[in-house]
Amino acid sequence: MPSNQNPLGALPSRFRRPRILVIGCGDVGLRVARALPPRLHLLGLTSSPARAPQLRARGITPLHGNLDDPATLARLAGLADRIVHLAPPSTEPAQQWWRDGRTQALLRVLRRRSLPATLVYASTSGVYGDCGGELVAEHRAVAPHTPRAQRRVDAERLVRHFGRATGTRASVLRIPGIYASDRVGGTPRERLEKGTPVLQASDDVYTNHIHADDLARAVIAALWRGRPQRVYNASDDSALKMGDYFDLAADLYGLPRPPRVPRATAQEALPLALLSFMSESRRLANARMKNELRVRLRFPTVESGLRA
Repeated sequence: MPSNQNPLGALPSRFRRPRILVIGCGDVGLRVARALPPRLHLLGLTSSPARAPQLRARGITPLHGNLDDPATLARLAGLADRIVHLAPPSTEPAQQWWRDGRTQALLRVLRRRSLPATLVYASTSGVYGDCGGELVAEHRAVAPHTPRAQRRVDAERLVRHFGRATGTRASVLRIPGIYASDRVGGTPRERLEKGTPVLQASDDVYTNHIHADDLARAVIAALWRGRPQRVYNASDDSALKMGDYFDLAADLYGLPRPPRVPRATAQEALPLALLSFMSESRRLANARMKNELRVRLRFPTVESGLRA
């Protein structure tokens, strides 16, 4: 099939609506779809046929495919003008556990036909590792401490190399904790109700956040304004330590503040996954996102977002 034709129809590309492909149609993916203008044709990759009705109801044409099964991705080649890649790396153990096979499989397919104009990849601020509470800009060298973050670093490398090699304008958003009152698990209320402890003030770490709606707007801005192979910290303006964040939420919800424990005894009181977050401290600089992507945060602080 010629590269200038539409794989799903007969019209040449110059006569059809621009196509946006969302890979990872979870909460943020659906928010991106909701915020995009109706003149665009939205496509969504899903590995679950049962989700097709939900996606159609949101104005998204569902495409069945699985990033863990490259043979199911062939139809994605040459399909979209712009791509949003929100899918996380696989959690399945592999021989090369530091590699992101999902992103690798996707990019191999995209090379086969006409290339997308832009590709936005959603990474994590965890790639910076522990920064001792310092203010972190995008030029700081990555230092991932967990296998999850190491796979994200690999995905970033693959995406930026793809952009340099093909001319696709590839952008990477490094994302901290995502919250929203209408997002499943999107507020600290459940954890506060359980009375889960936090670190005492002298041991506490800085944590970073972004409201899910602001993140969706940053993704869309990167689709059109992101510079080639550019990294952006997608974070709000808050500079809160984790315990202060939960104290703030408790006060807003009218719940008891969480108990404080020293780091020396935290292993006995906290789950391992939570301890990993409490071992890293950093404050994300977001000037590049504001200046280059021209993102104006609707919820510049956690307090404003939780109140909304």
